[in-house]
Amino acid sequence: MIAALAFYVFAAILLVSAGMVVSARNPVHSVLFLILAFFNAAALFLLAGAEFLAMILVIVYVGAVAVLFLFVVMMLDINFAQLREGFQRYLPVGATIGVVLLAELVVVLGGWRFAPEATSLRFAPTQAGLHNTAQLGRLIYTDYILLFQASGLILLVAMIGAIVLTLRDKGASRRQSIARQVARGPADTLVMVDVRSGAGVGEIGILRPLVDEPEPAGDAHAGHDHAGHGHGGHH
Repeated sequence: MIAALAFYVFAAILLVSAGMVVSARNPVHSVLFLILAFFNAAALFLLAGAEFLAMILVIVYVGAVAVLFLFVVMMLDINFAQLREGFQRYLPVGATIGVVLLAELVVVLGGWRFAPEATSLRFAPTQAGLHNTAQLGRLIYTDYILLFQASGLILLVAMIGAIVLTLRDKGASRRQSIARQVARGPADTLVMVDVRSGAGVGEIGILRPLVDEPEPAGDAHAGHDHAGHGHGGHH
């Protein structure tokens, strides 16, 4: 009785929060409703006995994906008035597409039936005496460990490929030179200035840090003799 009541409560909150994700005008509110939907979906997984999926949903989707969405939306300078300008103009087209999609869903769900032999065709039958997480761990890390490692390797290659494709070194970035840092002395970075009492910016000017001259191309250790002789003001 309690489990059934909890199911209906979590399911109702999940449906309402999912609707608010789509209908909320503020993108930040949409992401917050999405986080609420994830938590309620995780609770439904717990009621179904899939505690591993529930924890993955909370840790991965709420802890990483949804928070990333929230940070990105909050950092964007979104003009809400501009977003609502074309709402009425595109409302008939959007409503038509929505009705078509709804009709397709009704047709698909109306003709869908469980096959009589569906329950006997389990890909990995459950074992008595083991909870859900242990069975998933044995299935993934024992029976299909090679396929799991291969999928991880494919994702690693894809990540490295994305980094390589987007990385463009135009030679304008400054690189760290440990030898130059060690060779610098106080005279290369500091200049003692005698400022009288009451002097302002108009009299002494804007003091800027000393800037090293750039190293010659292809010589990582060149420019030691030029350290501290760049242009600029004084400290």
